[in-house]
Amino acid sequence: MSENVIHLHKTPEPVDPDASVTTLTVVPDALPARPVPLWVRSGRAVKSAATHDRTTAAARAVARHGLYTFNGGRIVARRTWDGRTGARYERMLRAAEAAGNYEVAEEWEERLQRFRDARHRRRMDLLHSPIEVAKGAAVGTGMGIGALVALGIVMAISNGDVKDVVTPLAATIDFIATLIRIVQVVWPYAVVLGPLFALLGMWAVGSKQQAAPQWALPANARSSEGEPITPSIVVMALRDLGIPALRKAIQEMGDAGASMLGPIRIAGCGVEVDVTLPSGVATNEVQGKRRKLAENLTRHEHEVFITIPEAARTVRLWIADSGALDEPIGPSPLVTDETLTANYKTGRAPWGQDLRGDAAELSVYQRHLLVTGLSNQGKTAALRALALWLALDRTVQFWIADLKGVGDWAPFDGIAKVLIEGPSDSHCIQATEMVEDAVEEMNRRIEAVRKDPSLAFPPLIVLVDEAQKAFMCPAKGEDGRPYGGAKATSRYFMAVREIHNQGRAVDVLMWQGTQDPTDQNLPKLVREGAHTRASLVVGTESQAEMALGAKAVNAGAAPHLLRQGLDKGTLVVASDGIAIPAGQSSITVRTHFIDDEPAAEIAARAKALRDGVATLHAIDRTEERDALADVAAVIGDAARLRTDEVLKRLHALDTAVYREWNNVRLKRLLEEHGEEPKKSHGVMVVRRDDVARALANRDADDSASAAE
Repeated sequence: MSENVIHLHKTPEPVDPDASVTTLTVVPDALPARPVPLWVRSGRAVKSAATHDRTTAAARAVARHGLYTFNGGRIVARRTWDGRTGARYERMLRAAEAAGNYEVAEEWEERLQRFRDARHRRRMDLLHSPIEVAKGAAVGTGMGIGALVALGIVMAISNGDVKDVVTPLAATIDFIATLIRIVQVVWPYAVVLGPLFALLGMWAVGSKQQAAPQWALPANARSSEGEPITPSIVVMALRDLGIPALRKAIQEMGDAGASMLGPIRIAGCGVEVDVTLPSGVATNEVQGKRRKLAENLTRHEHEVFITIPEAARTVRLWIADSGALDEPIGPSPLVTDETLTANYKTGRAPWGQDLRGDAAELSVYQRHLLVTGLSNQGKTAALRALALWLALDRTVQFWIADLKGVGDWAPFDGIAKVLIEGPSDSHCIQATEMVEDAVEEMNRRIEAVRKDPSLAFPPLIVLVDEAQKAFMCPAKGEDGRPYGGAKATSRYFMAVREIHNQGRAVDVLMWQGTQDPTDQNLPKLVREGAHTRASLVVGTESQAEMALGAKAVNAGAAPHLLRQGLDKGTLVVASDGIAIPAGQSSITVRTHFIDDEPAAEIAARAKALRDGVATLHAIDRTEERDALADVAAVIGDAARLRTDEVLKRLHALDTAVYREWNNVRLKRLLEEHGEEPKKSHGVMVVRRDDVARALANRDADDSASAAE
């Protein structure tokens, strides 16, 4: 028995695949927005009204004019007090004593004494003045009445009326009565308007002095520059550093801390002042608060420098004019003065300007040099500026290795006897061999001087830019010694150390530029062997100590606080070859930037002083090899050999010569003699017969050349 199945759903009709299908998407209506409570809307409205530009402008105007009036009253009161007392003289006396100008202090003390004597005489005169005033009033009244009576008598005689005798007296009494009535009418208004005029006068004084905070002043009157540095501003900045002992000592001083300050001297684009700290406050406590001190002085951190002079418990503050350090300095004298010359022994290189605006000139005589800093901050430019100046002394020789290899030192082609340019390991090896040659030259000179002490040699500057690449080079020589590293077996490290130890005695000097110093890429013995150490901006205080030494950093040198990208070319220098203020161990120098085109012009002047220098661009320490014969030798009896296998055997035959050979170089060798590598089973090979024909072709060419 079969059962009928009844389907309750409708059977879908078959869909024609060729027919286009239209899909309808039903988008539901958006849900109604949630109602915002009344208190939220009210709060938003109040906030919008309170922060509106018009509201803030009105509030600023109200505050400004109110403060004009209040501070104007303070100014008037102070002026009145100064005029009535000796406060002005005492203030000037304290300032002169704080500045150490005792002659001016004595002059102000004498003026104060004269003022007090005059005031005393005036007060003594007041004891007798009531009697004198009474006598004067009585005599004046009597004389006045007598004059009026005499006038009345004259009028009576003239008019024939005896009543005219009292007419002048009566008229005078009526005039006085009239004045009294006028005063009675005006007085109520004067009581109201008098204080208003007084407030208006105080407002005028405050407005003229702009006696309101910067935020309350109108936009055209706000100063974008920092406030002028005055003794009171310096003392308040020190007081608010957050050092309890310093704050307490300033509050207990009778002169409010003025005695701590030396004279404020103009120093270039800023001012300089020595601060003698009270007992219980260490100099490093103030050094550690540099940012807060700068902000208290309304300056940026980079505009305040704190150093430690020779005097005990003293810090020296140099405070730049606001924004002055962001202004560029002038061009180098090397660019502007074509007659400028150099002298290795007695001259000083015009390197830049110190923060005081004075010329910063460096002596390079018998001084090894190290310039370091982060990448792209002006290290090569600073190093090249010194070399360009020294190149104007025709006696100076240069051996240069530029391990960046982008053409920064290209102007020295024709000046330097050796110029290696490139960033690869092979260039680092060449640089190492150049320094080792300098060691041999140094030893030769030392031996010659030992035999004849009167001998003198031309200065030799061995310059390695991007020296960190030489220290980090992983390659090893045939004897297994690494080129890089900082061990006793490391070739570059040991060569530099030898020059540092004895080179200056025979004028063989090591100049190095390196970036981002670490113990690995700038070993301690190398960095401490430099007589002149200069640092651009570095990342940390520990790197600053690597660059300049702990002594300089502890005394205030802070290249790690320079601004990366903004203080390009600004160096902190520790050297006895540059003028450093007494008591300081370093100086900050803003170096002149010499662009490539002016550098080429200066180099051309240096070349004109020389008789012509053939620049060697590689150190050749190998014998002259016959590359084609070597290829035939490594192929041997094989009919063909893969090109990579040929290169491998050539490298094993003589690593120094064939280290950088590749397929292109091998192909070019064969093409020079009429042959080339060919493919065999899809692989490039060199055939023994092709090499033999190439040798035969070369021999034939040589024979033809000899016959000619």
